[in-house]
Amino acid sequence: MINIAIVGATGLVGRTFLKVLEEKNFENCTYTLFASKKSAGVNIKFFNQDYTVNELKDNSFDNNKFDYVLFSAGGDVSKHFAPIAARNGCIVIDNSSAFRMNKDVPLVVPEVNPEKISNDSLIIANPNCSTIQAVVALKPLFDNYGIKRIIYSTYQAVSGAGQKGIEDFYNTQKGLNANKFPYKIYNNCIPQIDVFLENDYTKEEIKMIEETKKILNDDTLNITATCVRVPVLNSHSESINVELKTEFNIDDVKKLLAKSESIALLDDTKRQIYPLATFATDKDDVFIGRVRRDFSVKNGLNLWVVADNIRKGAASNAVQILEKLLEKNKGTE
Repeated sequence: MINIAIVGATGLVGRTFLKVLEEKNFENCTYTLFASKKSAGVNIKFFNQDYTVNELKDNSFDNNKFDYVLFSAGGDVSKHFAPIAARNGCIVIDNSSAFRMNKDVPLVVPEVNPEKISNDSLIIANPNCSTIQAVVALKPLFDNYGIKRIIYSTYQAVSGAGQKGIEDFYNTQKGLNANKFPYKIYNNCIPQIDVFLENDYTKEEIKMIEETKKILNDDTLNITATCVRVPVLNSHSESINVELKTEFNIDDVKKLLAKSESIALLDDTKRQIYPLATFATDKDDVFIGRVRRDFSVKNGLNLWVVADNIRKGAASNAVQILEKLLEKNKGTE
């Protein structure tokens, strides 16, 4: 029997962990749910059973009681507790930013760099939600044409900021002040996600730049990003402008994307068909449309990329990593 712990089980991503595990029929496992002291004692129905959420403590992972731990409780919690879990024999799949840029920690999107998934890695990092959908879209282009430069412009839903972001959306809609965001998000686009750094980029923008390089294993990539919070409840939308290294035929690019793993091509402008946030919500695919040549630069390409930031951008990606680890285990039995 495989023993799995979920840390942050009462949060937005934590509850989606449970939903995705149910959908994928991970029934032949035992589960233990953890959260902060404030959420301890909450009952959650999961696989038609009632689970009581436990308070996460330093001794929660003693005696090698878990095989895998899915973390989604914020960077500070992961920094403290993930190493404790790893020392106790658990393989940690962490959804926070705590370990993403650690050179010894794999940063994994299963469709992009599955070779990095290994039972020898005690901690595996889930990338940033906006990065995940971007690299799924870029990987086929990277492999077939090479990439010289990327310009990211993101339009990120309030759920990317967790439950407090959703509360801000509804509260500011009612005319109340914002608590999570620096300004009222209702009827606004806020060109700031996370804090500003000394170079005037936000942390979110630098995450996208550095994580893309690490996942694609190419430090020579020229990347810039502008990340914007928009008054949309769920699913991130991204305009991605790419300068490829080699010439391309636009129809070939569309065929390539259409046949690539986890990509759904919605690209029929004559019928006004293209990806929308409302369509992507509750789905695990990355939706791509508005595929067209950028005539302003040699080998330029424009893409519109949309995905559910809580599912593919977080919970589903982590569960996919878990699936791959279990497959590798079966292969060694």
